[in-house]
Amino acid sequence: MIVVYWNNDALMCKIFATTLQDEAQDWFHTLPPRSIRSFEDLYLVFTKEYSSYCSIKKKPNHLFNVKNNPKESLHDYVKRFKAKKAKIVKCDDLIASATFQKGLPADHPLFRKLIMKEDLTLADFFAMVEKHAFWDKARRADKAPE
Repeated sequence: MIVVYWNNDALMCKIFATTLQDEAQDWFHTLPPRSIRSFEDLYLVFTKEYSSYCSIKKKPNHLFNVKNNPKESLHDYVKRFKAKKAKIVKCDDLIASATFQKGLPADHPLFRKLIMKEDLTLADFFAMVEKHAFWDKARRADKAPE
């Protein structure tokens, strides 16, 4: 329907305004009269105002950059990994578990256990990881100087 009116800037601006809600609607009504001369002007002003609100979509391969830092606890690594994974829409479970495992040092005790368990669901995978995170946290607490 909008394609029919694409060359009518005034109508396009009015149609666009009806799609706005809440703060964006308030913002639109604060524009000075006659400050927008075309739909392209409105597009540029709106984009400039709201582009910082957009989050950049991440792809699953982004998880390959998440590594367990040597001084980082397993608990912190799990937390950081899950936060990064949450920003990826439709992340495949196999990719998530493989990238998590790849981020662990090869000599980590959990790495060895994960490599032996091939057919875990992601929920079971993270349940196992969480158990090790609690074990790692307790182990670190025992080593901490008093």
